[in-house]
Amino acid sequence: MKQKGLHTRLIHGAFDRKSQHGSLSHPIYQTSTYVFDNAAQGEARFAGEEGGYIYSRLGNPTVTELEAKLADAEGAEEAVAFASGMGAVSAVLMHLLSSGDHVIVSEGIYGCTYGFLEMMETKYGIEYDLIQMNQIEDVSRAVKPNTKAVYVETPINPTMKLVDLEMVIRTAEDAGLWTVVDNTFCSPYLQRPIEMGADFVVHSATKYISGHGDVIAGAACGPAEEMQVIRMTTQKDVGAVLGPMDAWLLLRGLKTLPLRMDRHCSNAAYIFEKLSQEDGIERIVYPGDPDFPQYDLAQRQMAQPGGLISFEIKGGKRAAQAFMDELNVVQTAVSLGDAESLIQHPASMTHSVVPPDKRLDMGITDSMLRLSAGLENPEDIWDDLKQALDRVTDQTAGELQTK
Repeated sequence: MKQKGLHTRLIHGAFDRKSQHGSLSHPIYQTSTYVFDNAAQGEARFAGEEGGYIYSRLGNPTVTELEAKLADAEGAEEAVAFASGMGAVSAVLMHLLSSGDHVIVSEGIYGCTYGFLEMMETKYGIEYDLIQMNQIEDVSRAVKPNTKAVYVETPINPTMKLVDLEMVIRTAEDAGLWTVVDNTFCSPYLQRPIEMGADFVVHSATKYISGHGDVIAGAACGPAEEMQVIRMTTQKDVGAVLGPMDAWLLLRGLKTLPLRMDRHCSNAAYIFEKLSQEDGIERIVYPGDPDFPQYDLAQRQMAQPGGLISFEIKGGKRAAQAFMDELNVVQTAVSLGDAESLIQHPASMTHSVVPPDKRLDMGITDSMLRLSAGLENPEDIWDDLKQALDRVTDQTAGELQTK
C-alpha cells in the first residue's frame, strides 16, 4: 500500500478513532495510574509478560500516540517524549556515555547543552571537545580511544552554520561511533537526519513542533532497542516525563507543522531581503542567502532555509539592545518557532553561560541578534524592524555628533 504523505500522517497517523468512541480529536488520558483487572494482571504487567499501562511515568496513551507520530515523522523506529528539550538531550547523552568516555561536539551548541556537558565533565569525568566540522579530517582527528559519540547541532544556534550531516555520519560510522543530531531548528519537515544515517535525533519540541509557545517538551528518536533502554532507565529513573496535557498540545501542533513551517520560512526569506538592503546592518547569517558560505549545503540538506535569521547591528551590544527595546510586533523573548516573531541577544541570554572567549570562537558577537520569524504578515514584521533600526541609527548618529 502506498504510504500517505507527511501532511496526512501528522493529522491522521497513529490514531484509531473507532477505539476512542469516534472522537475526532485525540483524547487526553489525564491519569497518574491505571487499574488492573486483578492481582495476576498487575504482576504480569510489572514482569513484562503482558502489555498495558501501569503508571503514567512509565507510559500514557496520549503520550504514546505522540511518540508514534514523532517517530514516523523522523523516519525512526521509536521515539520517547520528555518534559523538556534538555530532558531529551541529557537522557540520550547519559545513555550513550559513561565515566571516562569522550564525545565530539559541533561548535556553537545551545547554551544549556554546553552547560550539561560541562557538568558531566566536572562531576563524572566525561570528556568533550567542541570542534569545527568542516572536513572529514576535522572529525577523524578528534576521535580518541575513549570516544563514543558525535553530537551535532545543525543549523548551529545562533550562528546558522551548517554541518554536513552525510559527511559526519559517514565518518562516525567508520570510527564505530554513535551519531546524535539536534534537529530543533529544522523540525522533521525540513530535515530528517535519521534518513541520512544518524542514530538519534533530539528536539526541543517546545519550538516548531509545538508552534504556539504554550508547552515545554522534548523528544528523542532512534533505534527501538536503544530507545527502550532510555525509556526504562534515564527517563523512568531520572524522571523527565511528559504529561498528557502537554502531549495533547503537541499532537495539536503537529497537525499544522507543515503549514506553519512554510510560513516561517517565507517570512524569514522576506525579512532577509529587506535587512540585506539596510546600511545599519553589519552582517546577516541566513542559510537562504546565496552568499552564505554553505548555501549549496543548505540547498542539498534542508528542504527550505528555515525560519531563523541572525544579524549584527552596527554599534555593538548597546545598539543591539536599544534596537530590541524599540520593537513592538516582534517580541523580545528567548525560544523560537512560535506564531509570534521573537528576537533575543544570544551573548547575554541563551549563550551567557558560555565564556566570552568561547562565544567569540563560536562566532557569537555582542552585536549579534537572533530573529525567529513568526506567522504575522511579513510587511508588519518588517515595518516594526525598520522603524526600530531607523531609531537606533538616528540615536547612534546623534551620539557621534555630540562627541
